Amino acid sequence: MISAFFIFNQKGEVLISRLYRTDLKRSIADVFRIQVVSNSDVRSPIITLGSTSFFHVRINNLYVVAVTKCNANAALVFEFCYRFISIAKAYFGKVDEEAVKNNFVLIYELIDEIIDFGYPQNSEADTLKTYITTESVVSANIAAEESSKITTQATGVTSWRRGDVKYKKNEAFVDVVETVNLSMSAKGTVLRADVDGHILMRAYLTGTPECKFGLNDKLVIDKSERGGGGDAVELDDCRFHQCVRLDEFDSTRTISFVPPDGEFELMKYRSTSNVKLPLRVIPTVNEIGTSQVSYVVTVKTNFNNKLSATNVVVRIPTPLNTTTVDCKVAIGKAKYVPAENVVVWKIPRIQGGQEATFTGNAALTSVTNRQVWARPPIDVDFQVLMFTASGLIVRFLKVFEKSNYQSVKWVRYLTKASGSYQVRIRGVVVV
Repeated sequence: MISAFFIFNQKGEVLISRLYRTDLKRSIADVFRIQVVSNSDVRSPIITLGSTSFFHVRINNLYVVAVTKCNANAALVFEFCYRFISIAKAYFGKVDEEAVKNNFVLIYELIDEIIDFGYPQNSEADTLKTYITTESVVSANIAAEESSKITTQATGVTSWRRGDVKYKKNEAFVDVVETVNLSMSAKGTVLRADVDGHILMRAYLTGTPECKFGLNDKLVIDKSERGGGGDAVELDDCRFHQCVRLDEFDSTRTISFVPPDGEFELMKYRSTSNVKLPLRVIPTVNEIGTSQVSYVVTVKTNFNNKLSATNVVVRIPTPLNTTTVDCKVAIGKAKYVPAENVVVWKIPRIQGGQEATFTGNAALTSVTNRQVWARPPIDVDFQVLMFTASGLIVRFLKVFEKSNYQSVKWVRYLTKASGSYQVRIRGVVVV
């Protein structure tokens, strides 16, 4: 049960405010501003003051806040906050302060429709778009006809999809997007390696089709129940869109569902076993006295030579008292960025089975109180198309509809890293 809903900017100013129950006053917004926005030490997304609990989600420069005085289900409250964010993105794209100010009337319409007396109701973006629009008001006859369809959709078995959807060309696009997280020690030992995966789908299909989606044959969800061979894909955590029939997945490991119309996230998963690292970084750093640091950093690709890594960015840290860095690379461009104390090495593309090497010498200025260099890790960003670090593969995607039309299916894989692929460096002091 939610008593109030607010959206604050980063200064603590209230952009959106709605009270749903009489147990709170509008001045409760001042409490959140003082206790959370103005307090840099607050890290928890839930703050309880007396009998009042504040649940907040940060997105860009905004705080999305739900307030309650009841012993509410925290998961439900956060689910509502994230649902609101996804609905806002579906309506006007990026959710930031400017977008909220430009669409505040629409936002009030949405939150009044989503919540009734503090209880979340219909939160399907496709259903809401049928009667909350930014276009001019439709005629009374059309509105009466549409209202019956809306009621059927909102209260039916598939509230996320209308039954009268039509397309000239029936297509389904599947994107398997994986983010690799790596922390490697200076000795080359993997301290942490895991994958956060998302299966995104865009369905442009007529009617109410039944889709069946199959992953690797030896998919392992519960290690205690099912054994797997060496090529088994072990997923530690799976979360599905509400359209997926979970009982069928448990029994046959087939994802069966009636998809929403358009773009949606079908599944999230994590994998921590047998992670294939796309890039291997081998750094050699020598501190020569107190005036110089030499670098030799080699990047090796660890995938098929038919594939390639693109937008590779290697951030190599330098000491705080660095004045200049002499950079030499055979592939890409390297440049010293004094403001960030790093050398940024950009490689537009590198093929599988290849390697690239950076060599450089950093000149250091003399300081009176020389501090020991902390040697931050090397960060690597990249993208690799048609490669999965977890080994997850889409075996099939079948579409069944009563009219038996032919559909075109497309599957794409993408593995990437952005600020989460780190290799620590071990320095050698040369006197």
